[in-house]
Amino acid sequence: MKRILLFLGTNIAIIVVLGTVLRLLGVDRLLEEQGGGLNYQALLIFAAVFGMGGSFLSLAISKWMAKRMMGVRIIEQPRSAVEQWLVETVRRQAREAGIGMPEVGIYDSPQVNAFATGMSRNNALVAVSSGLLQTMSRDEAEAVLAHEVTHIQNGDMVTLALIQGVVNTFVIFFARVIGHFVDRVIFKNERGHGIGFWVTTIVAEILLAVLASIIVMWFSRQREFRADAGAARLAGRQKMIAALQRLGGTPPAEDLPDQMEAFGISGKIASGGFKRLFMSHPPIEERIAALRGG
Repeated sequence: MKRILLFLGTNIAIIVVLGTVLRLLGVDRLLEEQGGGLNYQALLIFAAVFGMGGSFLSLAISKWMAKRMMGVRIIEQPRSAVEQWLVETVRRQAREAGIGMPEVGIYDSPQVNAFATGMSRNNALVAVSSGLLQTMSRDEAEAVLAHEVTHIQNGDMVTLALIQGVVNTFVIFFARVIGHFVDRVIFKNERGHGIGFWVTTIVAEILLAVLASIIVMWFSRQREFRADAGAARLAGRQKMIAALQRLGGTPPAEDLPDQMEAFGISGKIASGGFKRLFMSHPPIEERIAALRGG
């Protein structure tokens, strides 16, 4: 309920704040003086519906998509001691974390990775790669599972979708405001929208989306630190450090599609500089240092 209220409150705040700021800046008066007004309220509603709607639709079908894209086999009846251990470990951690029992699955990949996704704390999925089971010790795998369970406990999937929806709304809204401004003020188009609006809107959406993704990826990195800390509480700090050290000694995980990368235990490694801003996960050494200093 709190997250639903946050969702609604954020949308209302966007509409009120942006509308007020644009009026205080006199943008609406300038546009009207140039030959055509823009209905900001209708545009904000449009942007919020598409921005938030698309983000939460993706969240709603995230489990279904993950199962099919990654070929996840859900463990309904354990076929081996390893599968039995996986299910019982997640069950115990979920109980300690105060969440509903997630579905537990395995997907075929030589890379060491795991992910969690789902619409809510009580309707989630935890999946591990076959490579992780073959590479990690039980203690290390337990820590990875605790990391994913903590993501669910923290509601990270919902929060990430909320933040993505907010920035999507900003991108859609401001791209069209900029396009309208250029069309009216620079191209002097007084009726409808001309080529200046459409070209400018497309370019503005691309540039604003790049800037917005920096915000989303910053949050994604912060939630990894929190999930590591939660895993340390559920499984033990040394186990989580050992799991991260193991991850640091394996090739960067690239088995997850781009839209799911932020949900994995590890992500692609950037070479540094500007590319670092677009990393979904902090460098392994920073995560280990955070745990040792915690």
